[in-house]
Amino acid sequence: MVYTPRSARRGALFAGSVAVLGLLTACGTGQTVHSSSPMTSSGTAAPATGDSSAPAPSGTATASSPVSSVSSVPTGAPSTAPTRATATSGGGTTAAASTRCHTSELRASVGRNDPGAGQENFPVVLTNTSGRTCTVRGFPGAAFVNASGGQLGPNPGRESGSSTTVTLRPGQSAWAGLTFSNPGVSGAKTAKPAALLITPPDERDHLKVTWTGGEVPVSGNSSAVFLTVFSPGTAP
Repeated sequence: MVYTPRSARRGALFAGSVAVLGLLTACGTGQTVHSSSPMTSSGTAAPATGDSSAPAPSGTATASSPVSSVSSVPTGAPSTAPTRATATSGGGTTAAASTRCHTSELRASVGRNDPGAGQENFPVVLTNTSGRTCTVRGFPGAAFVNASGGQLGPNPGRESGSSTTVTLRPGQSAWAGLTFSNPGVSGAKTAKPAALLITPPDERDHLKVTWTGGEVPVSGNSSAVFLTVFSPGTAP
């Protein structure tokens, strides 16, 4: 029997432990992560804009929260401008309400024809029927339609002119010109509309006015119809 000193036995045990630990490490992931923060799963969506060091905004997709489908904004939808805040006497703020006239606050009408130099000229009038003061600025939208609602002719063009903001107190009106060449002079193909659809500036909904102005050009030579910007009042 060979006597092994106690110190040698302790050395052998220590070497064996190191070897076992090495085998366990070889069977693992092969790498050790030294980090005070948890690992982020690959595929986590970063914020689209802004400081990348800032926390992701609420709703940012991660590997554990799949992106939900979002319906697209319809083309041509009005953009929403930021609400302006105005200071109050008490030092606070209050949102400044939009002053634009909305379709539901207006009544539309078509004034008497004022022909001249082979032109037909009709004032398209919008009257404020609401209880507040509102404004219109720019061109109206317009379209001639038949009894079934089908449009007659192309959309009217716009005459050059500088837009100004017209302030309408309750009961006040603004007018825009609708002009076209007399079909008897121009030789354009004509149709007799049942109504004129009028859309206030920056609005989507229209107002319908019965058309009593007779034949209008819808195609052919000099068939274009034009609109002017709004001015105060009901007629030139």
